[in-house]
Amino acid sequence: MTLSVMVYVEGQSDVKGMEALLRPLLDQKAEQGVKINFYEAPPGDKKASLMTKTPANAVKILKNNPYAHVVVMPDLYPLNKAVPHETPQQLKAVIRDRFTQALQREGLADDQRYHKRFAVFCFKYDLEALVLSALQPLALRLGVKVIQPTWRLPVEDQNNDTPPKKVVEALFKKHHTHYRETVDAVGIMGGVSDYRTIAQACPQEFAPFVMYLEGLSAG
Repeated sequence: MTLSVMVYVEGQSDVKGMEALLRPLLDQKAEQGVKINFYEAPPGDKKASLMTKTPANAVKILKNNPYAHVVVMPDLYPLNKAVPHETPQQLKAVIRDRFTQALQREGLADDQRYHKRFAVFCFKYDLEALVLSALQPLALRLGVKVIQPTWRLPVEDQNNDTPPKKVVEALFKKHHTHYRETVDAVGIMGGVSDYRTIAQACPQEFAPFVMYLEGLSAG
């Protein structure tokens, strides 16, 4: 029996970045019978789609495959997108409420097996929080020996007015180049020697996601 874990994120850079950073863990889990795949949200307002449409789609997936797990992982930035929310807790509560409502329409809200196979996390505030935590690969990408952080630490304490992505864009501009998230973020994530160092640098929201993946078992 293979456990199928479907992780829905906003963009292609999130998909490829997570695959690059977490490759050792994904391979390890595959050997244990846990297949983890990342999926990009459909075109359009991707965060809104993850928040309002993916929960109902998750119910369909879980009904059709008893060995499936669904994870929804949008960015916290920008705040109040689609539905009012200003904290990770509020964002995740919105998505869980939509999931419960979808279960209720199917008469399944009291079946805890569905709730146990559905998980919600978020990037705080976006994938670039992880990029800023990968100082050595980031410096290498910029062609310098070292990067001295000028942003808040831990980086997940960066704010919504200047989210990590804007910090990264300004940093690349300072070094006379343009940040291409689908190329640069993926390259930097792939240059991290141990994904656990990034989890340690991002303990608020990313570390719990890593712990969730590490704890998955086909048994």
